[in-house]
Amino acid sequence: MTKAIEIERKFLVATMPDLSTASRSSLRQGYLTVPEDSVEVRLRQSDDRFVLCVKTGSGIIRGEREIEIDGRQFDTLWPQTEGRRIEKTRWTGPLDDGLTFELDVFAGDLEPLAVVEVEFASAQQAEAFTPPDWFGRDVSLDKRFGNKSLAISGASFVKDLPDA
Repeated sequence: MTKAIEIERKFLVATMPDLSTASRSSLRQGYLTVPEDSVEVRLRQSDDRFVLCVKTGSGIIRGEREIEIDGRQFDTLWPQTEGRRIEKTRWTGPLDDGLTFELDVFAGDLEPLAVVEVEFASAQQAEAFTPPDWFGRDVSLDKRFGNKSLAISGASFVKDLPDA
């Protein structure tokens, strides 16, 4: 099980960085909860790993619990996410200040959206963070860029996508 608190900031991608030192994974995730639910329950497949995640709260500091499940359990629950799914390629790599970025390049209806997230050890570290030049607009507090919102809105959101 992962830590109980997630502190992260999210940005649009202004220009694609050099990804030669980054690792790549394919993700698909779906939401068991509906838009009106205050708690977010998500299924994620990342390559050969399957996870059930519960997130609470909003903003840059949220509650988060993950439990690894097996493929059979994932396949049993996956049909319940119909209409609330996303697929993306995630690139994970180092930043100059010892932090790690997670760059998500969305597929399907959300193409060509790309966002980058950075997790922090404290709210102070998150507030003090100076993003590299390839990061675009900070969308950490814009609920439209939450993965659950993107899974629900899909193509209708991307056609009106604001610039980085």
